[in-house]
Amino acid sequence: MMTLNVNIDHVATLRQVRGGKEPDPITAAVNAELAGASGIVCHLREDRRHINDRDVRILREVIQTKMDLEMAANEEIILIALDVVPELVTIVPEKREELTTEGGLDLAADIKRYKILTERMHDKDIEVSFFIEPSETQIEAALSCDADMVELHTGTYANAVKEYDLDVEYRKILNAAQFASKAGLKVAAGHGLNYINTKPVAQLRYINELSIGHAIMARAIQVGLDRAVKEMLEIINFANLLKKG
Repeated sequence: MMTLNVNIDHVATLRQVRGGKEPDPITAAVNAELAGASGIVCHLREDRRHINDRDVRILREVIQTKMDLEMAANEEIILIALDVVPELVTIVPEKREELTTEGGLDLAADIKRYKILTERMHDKDIEVSFFIEPSETQIEAALSCDADMVELHTGTYANAVKEYDLDVEYRKILNAAQFASKAGLKVAAGHGLNYINTKPVAQLRYINELSIGHAIMARAIQVGLDRAVKEMLEIINFANLLKKG
């Protein structure tokens, strides 16, 4: 049964525009849980452009579901994760000039480094996921790093316009999810998913979780966060009845 994890970064982004206290990402996290989210995702970036250290520590104390802390393999952030002890860390690439995460981590380029990171997290009973492109090479690298999960980057699929390109990218996600699942990894997917393109991905039986933030927060401006989360859950729950792949 596929579950939904809600990313609250963009609530913090809006707060930071004025440098004040509102809107509060902690409140958003609690409301998302009450609406049915199975987990809360937040990205503590090196530049602290949205989520900050205080947010992370309060979230750890407040939320009742799974906490997924997205982070780069930066020593300062690693130490915070080891202190806060979320249920899951998702290791992502990070560039200061990017607006948001632009693609998957090239895990295969430095397996030794990421395996050591995984060992450090496992010592604190923190599960490790790597945000990667939907490719067998990167999945094999995740296995070599003793990962618990991979999160497949769906941004290229989400941005595809032509039907042929959409089908190609969808097949990549399908094949990667199947390969990772059969290899013993839990599988998540995320980036660019919205109320139109989520259903086909949610139908894939090898994907366990979806991580969605921007689309839900954009919808919440129009209808409220409770309804926005519930509408996405309706899409996912309906897709659960149509599993394929």
